[in-house]
Amino acid sequence: MSAVDAARQALDRITAYDAVQPQAWIARFSDEAVLAAAAEVDRRAAAGEVLPLAGLTFAVKDNIDLAGLPTTAACPAFAYSPGTSATVVARLLDAGAVAVGKTNLDQFATGLVGTRSPHGAPACVFNRDYVSGGSSSGSAVAVAAGLVDFALGTDTAGSGRVPAAFNGLVGFKPSRGRWSTQGLVPACRSLDCISVFTPDAALALRVDAVLADLDPGDDFSRPTRNVPLPARPRYGVPRVDQLNFLGDSESAALYRSALKRLDGDVVEVDIAPLLEAARLLYAGPFVAERTAAMKDLLARNATAVHPVVRAIVQAGAGLSAVEAYEGQYALAACARAAEAIWSAADVLVLPTTGTIYRIAEVLAEPFALNANLGLYTNFVNLLDLSAVAVPAGFRANGTGFGISLIAPAWTDAALLDLAGAFATTKPSPGRP
Repeated sequence: MSAVDAARQALDRITAYDAVQPQAWIARFSDEAVLAAAAEVDRRAAAGEVLPLAGLTFAVKDNIDLAGLPTTAACPAFAYSPGTSATVVARLLDAGAVAVGKTNLDQFATGLVGTRSPHGAPACVFNRDYVSGGSSSGSAVAVAAGLVDFALGTDTAGSGRVPAAFNGLVGFKPSRGRWSTQGLVPACRSLDCISVFTPDAALALRVDAVLADLDPGDDFSRPTRNVPLPARPRYGVPRVDQLNFLGDSESAALYRSALKRLDGDVVEVDIAPLLEAARLLYAGPFVAERTAAMKDLLARNATAVHPVVRAIVQAGAGLSAVEAYEGQYALAACARAAEAIWSAADVLVLPTTGTIYRIAEVLAEPFALNANLGLYTNFVNLLDLSAVAVPAGFRANGTGFGISLIAPAWTDAALLDLAGAFATTKPSPGRP
């Protein structure tokens, strides 16, 4: 169909779903502006331009600049109007994709739950008693509810993978520096990755083909490489004593079932170094990088920050340079110990999360339950790995369970190929 027809259908779906979850969005372009952008895509296509994403609609997490709409990071006091779009957004628009609007998030991308926003808490599309996951909550909901074809999120500690698991999506977190972070409000600038939510791995590959390129304007961008994986990879899984499903027997059963669908040898590995690295992200000095990203707002108007987010980032102000270096040494020790994993396995297969929580449960205990959801995600960027969250079934309550395929940096395209092969037999509860 034409880009205009596709955009019109997307706008109709968005209008209908606003009656269910308007809190998925923070700001949107007018219908007229979206249709005009789509008409321009049709004109460019008719003129013979090669547009690899022609007519696909997408949403942008509201900590990524999209010209024409304010960037707020879910904090109205922080809002600014960017003069240009982030590099990744500009590349998507150049490829013919049509931007619809900005999505809700855990404020300043600090959280894995989706409940830390003044705009409300987006919920799992299949059971709205449960969290959507965060911090890219609105982006996950927008794709899982079929409102847009794909959505950009971010992923520093799991924010692009946890919501994907809960909402039955593919959540692709590329290698650090593979996609530009120019135009991103930083959480931890040295670790941040922009991510994407898609219904399947094939579309994630198409997006990656557009975005994977060096950006000279981003100090953390790196020249792109594509490292292959064996045709029949060795899959590493944790020792039984290292699996923690937090009492969720359904998640445990779904994980065991997923392992049976892997096409390759499955070997047990010791993930203790990964779990230790994961603890460093918030329990160690690395939280100070979040403090650095927000220091001006904290000094000027600390009460504008969500109280849970504020409690987390203010803790970084008391950390010393000595503690920062000690954290780096501890991380280097974890990375060296983790080399044994990659000697035994090509791809690590973990539960994306051990369980899911109700919104009411997270509001009552916002710190510990959030930390539980990062058990198998927090270490990935610290150790310079690539990861893809893949749907792997649904609990009886309708919420999604997922596995994560994780491998060393630059195996991104190969991981997405594996994710596509695995997901061809995924169960589905139907449309939300």
